Amino acid sequence: MSAFLEDVDLRVASTLTPQRRVWLTRPRTLLSGFLLLHLIFLLALLPTIAAGGTLGDLPLYRSWAEGGLTSQIWPGLDYSWVYPIGALAPITIAALGGPALYLLFWFLMTMLLNGGAIAALTDWGRRTSGYAAAWWWLLLYLVLSPVALLRLEGITAPLVIIALVLLARRPVVAAALLTVATWIKVWPAAVLLSIIAVSRHRMRVVAASVVVSLGIVAGVWALGGLGYLTGFITMQSDRALQVEAPISTPWVWLAALGAPGSYIYQNFAIATREVAGPGAGAAASAMTPLMLLAIAGVLTLILLAKRRSTDTAHLLLLGALALSTALVVFNKVGSPQYMLWIAPIIAVGVASNWNRWRTPAYLMLVIGVLTTLIFPIFYLPLLDGDPAALLLLTVRNALMIAMFAWTVQRLWMLALGRVAEPVLARSHVTQGARTPARNSG
Repeated sequence: MSAFLEDVDLRVASTLTPQRRVWLTRPRTLLSGFLLLHLIFLLALLPTIAAGGTLGDLPLYRSWAEGGLTSQIWPGLDYSWVYPIGALAPITIAALGGPALYLLFWFLMTMLLNGGAIAALTDWGRRTSGYAAAWWWLLLYLVLSPVALLRLEGITAPLVIIALVLLARRPVVAAALLTVATWIKVWPAAVLLSIIAVSRHRMRVVAASVVVSLGIVAGVWALGGLGYLTGFITMQSDRALQVEAPISTPWVWLAALGAPGSYIYQNFAIATREVAGPGAGAAASAMTPLMLLAIAGVLTLILLAKRRSTDTAHLLLLGALALSTALVVFNKVGSPQYMLWIAPIIAVGVASNWNRWRTPAYLMLVIGVLTTLIFPIFYLPLLDGDPAALLLLTVRNALMIAMFAWTVQRLWMLALGRVAEPVLARSHVTQGARTPARNSG
């Protein structure tokens, strides 16, 4: 694998001449690339925006917002909801322009946050080491745009990038951002957990997280919704195996091959496709305990590695990647947007040291391409049991498991003290250093 990646790097290096490298590290070039990408997104969405419509998960988001604004019946406050209560904030903000402009407002909100992530990675264009990460993030965002633009992960992923970059200089702000992101979608808790295990700022991070969480809980209590505050946990734990989850792959093949009792069906209550078959119920019940065991195992490795590693920034990111990947690999739900639980951590890792993070960076790009091929391009053939679509799903899920294995292997080696871990020179994750970019000309 290492030899293959070195060959890929050499091919990329031969394409990126010194002149092109200089051009790509100009703030003006990056800004132009960011604006061009989002202009392409806007043009693609424009027909739907002009018709006052929505796409992806936004029709559901808009209906929830309209129900709250018009009838004062709010999900998470007046009835159990599949999301944490913080998700109401972006869902409602996008509705402030009216139902017809919901998609436009959502797009502008994601664009603003994505711009913040790019600015954080490059320190507003002053850190040349962050340009590779910024371009990588934009490329992955393009690859995953069907979900990045139209689901809540498009909100939380940039928040995680910004928080990880701010952690060294503004640990309280970083913790507040991660806590807010966790109250929108649970997955940023994996990043918080790694920070608490590794960072010297853990006490301030814990204090800020508790204060923000107490504020949210107090707000929910004041609005009379305390009884539904944890409803999202119950709703998730009661779910069956979703088609795209790694654990579901054998049953998807059985359903496609027509095995007795194996089939794919629509769960209308939460608008998703699930799979049934012999042993599927037992597997679904086992996944939450297995996920907790995996998280406990990863945390143990992080704590053991902390005793030997001299580079806490790298360990923190590696631990966050292992924990977030565990949330995907051991999840009975397998939505395509879950790839955005992993990518933000890799983006910050790439900004700190490309050589260390090139394996997950390349792997994530391949996983992203396969994910978008599966959904939305070949999703209907997949549900019909098309062998090519099933093969795409199988390979993608195998690569997700490989990503988890890579992170665990790295943590294991660190825990055993078998890998030299030199301290990165002024890593911006730990010290917030700035490297001036070249003049934009």
